[in-house]
Amino acid sequence: MGKKGKKEKKGRGAEKTAAKMEKKVSKRSRKEETLLYNELYTYSIRKDAWTKVDIPNPPPRRCAHQAVAVPQGGGQLWIFGGEFASPDGEQFYHYRDLWVLHLATKTWEQVRSPGGPSGRSGHRMVAWKRQLILFGGFHESTRDYIYYNDVYTFDLDTSTWTKLSPSGTGPTPRSGCQMSVTPQGSIVIYGGYSKQRVRKDVDRGTQHGDMFLLKPEEGREGRWAWTRINPSGAKPTPRSGFSVAAAPNHQTLLFGGVCDEEEEESLQGDFLNDLYFYDPARNRWFAGQLKGPKAEKRRRRRGKRAEPGTADKQEVEGPGAPEPLEVVREVVSEAGTVVTIKQVLAAPSSAGRPASDDDEDSPDEAGVPTVEPSPRSNAMLAVKHGRLYLYGGMFEAGDRQVTLSDLYCLDLHKMDAWTALVEADPENQEWLEETDSEEDSDEVEGAEGGGEDDEDDEDEEEEEDDDGGEHHPSVMPSEPFVDYLPRTEQYWVKLAREAAAPGAQEKRVLRSAQAMAKAFFEASA
Repeated sequence: MGKKGKKEKKGRGAEKTAAKMEKKVSKRSRKEETLLYNELYTYSIRKDAWTKVDIPNPPPRRCAHQAVAVPQGGGQLWIFGGEFASPDGEQFYHYRDLWVLHLATKTWEQVRSPGGPSGRSGHRMVAWKRQLILFGGFHESTRDYIYYNDVYTFDLDTSTWTKLSPSGTGPTPRSGCQMSVTPQGSIVIYGGYSKQRVRKDVDRGTQHGDMFLLKPEEGREGRWAWTRINPSGAKPTPRSGFSVAAAPNHQTLLFGGVCDEEEEESLQGDFLNDLYFYDPARNRWFAGQLKGPKAEKRRRRRGKRAEPGTADKQEVEGPGAPEPLEVVREVVSEAGTVVTIKQVLAAPSSAGRPASDDDEDSPDEAGVPTVEPSPRSNAMLAVKHGRLYLYGGMFEAGDRQVTLSDLYCLDLHKMDAWTALVEADPENQEWLEETDSEEDSDEVEGAEGGGEDDEDDEDEEEEEDDDGGEHHPSVMPSEPFVDYLPRTEQYWVKLAREAAAPGAQEKRVLRSAQAMAKAFFEASA
């Protein structure tokens, strides 16, 4: 990111980096201007295409806000706060307004309710039962700045704000942290960034690595308590600007980010593209390494098999892992010029899923370069049917900011390889005609890095017959198993978990679920 003068550095730091990342989720920066938008796009998984959705009276242009999808009222998207900045970045304004997009009617509505949070950016917001819960963020003016660690709830039934006063010692003020809901109904806060002034014109930034649990107190409605936790496992390295999504099996997924190293006259950023999973049931972090089919194929051809459980251990602990690789890539910047960047990649794990004898040669064996997202910060994440979708983000090469518009997909159950999807910039793509199909109306999910795997798609198929039997998810006409399994996997996982012995490993539960699904599929065919 290069050398900065003191005057130029004033007010900079990782939170500024994070704010810029959140501003530029698509390739729209021109001539070093800050351009903000209030457009709405959906991505169709089946069509592998973007659609621009024009809805009258949207919220004003902004960035670094929060958006949360809830099922109420046929589907709603709630948006709070954010920041407006002039093209030259000299003037900016923090919003404190609340908006809802009614997905069923495709209408925007501004919800006016007193007593809400102050104007801010970089805050985090999640859906909890029939409420929205908001934490932290920061507000900055030309004269000063302030970071927050306050907690507010918004009741979706009564449309009222309430400021919480949790007991215990909670996180210090911060922005850009992880905020996710556990299956037990608690809320996890991890990491984030804050800064403080140490002397005139000199600020010191802190990248937080602590973790807290916000839990409702039993028998005391509306009362909450903070608890600091110390997870085990392979913890993420300190960073900010990372992206978060809800993964299968109630885990939280963390991707990428940037680690800023601030000195008196310079600000250097190390951008990342690694994956981590947090399991709240075990209070443990896991490194999400790709399994790579090449080594597994070689073992299969030699008649050797990896022992059960060794793959899982190597992915988490990583003893004796191969040395990382340094790859030089060329990326087209927002101005159309080519930027050369160096990327350090973790070597793929040699443990992979067993391959059948009729498997075709993998792209890796055929000499095709491995496809995966380049290091970046503030990419947009969503999980659908066990697949992670990653869009855009930004990184910096020297003094140049590079905004990205690429789209990738990763099967979170197989963890074998990333797949590159549409590469066209949504802004410049020829838009599709809007349709009334459910397929296009339900794609707005996981906004601002928080898409949850839809379990209710399959839950409705668990109703019982008159004779007490269960309706297993039916096979659609001409549907291949590779499409049937992702569509119904959550149902079979639930069934397998209920049938498994207490304490059974999640990996074995998943194998049982896939076997049950395949048996039913073949019987139906």
